[in-house]
Amino acid sequence: MKLIKQASGKQTIKISKKEWIRIGKKAKWYKTAKYLREYIEDAQTKAIDEAGAFFAFSNKQFNEQKQEGVQYVKLMAGLICPKENAKDLVEKLSEIYKEGIKLDLAENGKEGVIKRELSNHECYYTGDISGCEEALSDYGITKDEIIKVYRQEAPNHYDD
Repeated sequence: MKLIKQASGKQTIKISKKEWIRIGKKAKWYKTAKYLREYIEDAQTKAIDEAGAFFAFSNKQFNEQKQEGVQYVKLMAGLICPKENAKDLVEKLSEIYKEGIKLDLAENGKEGVIKRELSNHECYYTGDISGCEEALSDYGITKDEIIKVYRQEAPNHYDD
């Protein structure tokens, strides 16, 4: 954190964007909530590695990583997995995702998660909360809950 005096004489606080975001004319600062991927990334990587799976987006990448005598299946987004481990990997990734959502809500609270996603999807600028709704569809957060937080935060979001 660093105090900076602007040419206008106003003082502002410079804070790393990785740690904080500014919402509102009144300079309310909120600690940026971790994103879901940060809760699940390590566990997903471990599960993928344990299953012998890998990502390949071309035949060259596939051929470089495949093991002879192993039958592979494509799962999603370039994820290739030995056929014998595919079902277990899909189930494991689903559980990791669900656990990540629980951790996200426990650490950041429902309102914090909504604020993060409203900001992330630039809902305050567009006036459209559909991106936030889609991002939170698996969280059990309703449209009404999102609208409530949006209406509460939107008037204070814009700079003068």
